[in-house]
Amino acid sequence: MTTATGAAFAVVGPGGSGVVATAAERAGRREREPEPPPAPETDTEAEKEPGSGSSAADFRFRGMWVATVANRDWPSRPGLTAGAQRAELLAHLDRAVERRLNAVVLQVRPTADALWPSPYEPWAQCLTGTQGRDPGWDPLGTAVAEAHARGLELHAWFNPYRVANHTDPARLAASHPARLHPEWTVSYGGKLYYDPGLPEVRRFVQDAMLDAVRRYPVDAVHWDDYFYPYPVAGESFADDASHARYGADFPDRGDWRRHNTDLLVSETAARIEEVRPGVSFGVSPFGVWRNAADDPEGSDTRAGVATYDDLYADTRKWIREGWIDHVVPQLYWHIGHPATDYATLLDWWSTAVRGTGVALRVGEALYKAGDPAQPAPWQDPRELSRHLALAAGRPDVDGHCFFAAREVAEDRAGALAAAVADHYGARARPPRH
Repeated sequence: MTTATGAAFAVVGPGGSGVVATAAERAGRREREPEPPPAPETDTEAEKEPGSGSSAADFRFRGMWVATVANRDWPSRPGLTAGAQRAELLAHLDRAVERRLNAVVLQVRPTADALWPSPYEPWAQCLTGTQGRDPGWDPLGTAVAEAHARGLELHAWFNPYRVANHTDPARLAASHPARLHPEWTVSYGGKLYYDPGLPEVRRFVQDAMLDAVRRYPVDAVHWDDYFYPYPVAGESFADDASHARYGADFPDRGDWRRHNTDLLVSETAARIEEVRPGVSFGVSPFGVWRNAADDPEGSDTRAGVATYDDLYADTRKWIREGWIDHVVPQLYWHIGHPATDYATLLDWWSTAVRGTGVALRVGEALYKAGDPAQPAPWQDPRELSRHLALAAGRPDVDGHCFFAAREVAEDRAGALAAAVADHYGARARPPRH
């Protein structure tokens, strides 16, 4: 789909209809669908009463990321038995319920490998320590069933283009598509990526991700901030060959790269609707679209990176076109940050979604709370609660997502406990995407 094409159409490849329902249209269909019966309540009557401190208690979305890349959150280490892995996963889900959350965003394709029996890609290395080795159970299938049993939504988190946190294809499973198709890959910054400029790559990564959507009743497809990689000083992303082949209509390579990312988003939106209608599609971008110094419609920030300019991801366009149902910008700064103020960015994103039908959920840096390496505001256990209070006064904000599960468990400074006490007086209903 070219940038000039309207929101209703996308190139979806062979067999695709090409019609993309807007976020508002998809939301309308969900509203007409019968609501599922509520999950069994285990809270006492007193717990069911909303807290009086903030209207944030009524927010629909209260999420937590569970990162599996490099065993960041789960499993705690590679090579655990299937029973131990399952027990750890269920403990994360139980903890989400205890913290009165209602959604878990589980990373299921961390490095072009899978947490389910995929016909496209090998089993994930984070499970057994050996990419391609069967862990003896189905982590994604279990996560979906167990999350739903607890009244939690399960959002399947995929990384489209990251292949490995190294550049040696010989370390990948012998059956890995990146070994079978080395022409699909680019080494950059000490890591290996698929080339977003290749149509066959875009089609393949969609097929790989949508296999999970086809197999399991996930509530949402979730992508994070990685499209083209973050810039590395002194290096260039080696896509000369694909640009020469497919980028002739784009004198500016940046515009061509953004076009490639637009295609990935719009095509995926159309195909999700075909595979499992009603599944939500969301993206969690880096928190700055563009700085005002580069674009008068950007935020009043001085960030060193911007999604539009550096990651070639025009997230605001995806909102306006209705290709995504929700956006979770990573506003990982404190209130009053001199270059990237949380309040300034919250207002910018609130304006970006207003009237579009796209839900705004704010990514929160729980991992910074109490970290001695962070500036003084993050040493205050109430900083996070102040974020939720600030958002409570903005009707365009639909909730928050906390990074990440390890910190939800540790709650090093008591910041999450304070936020829950101040704003989550009652256990939330499932957010229905």
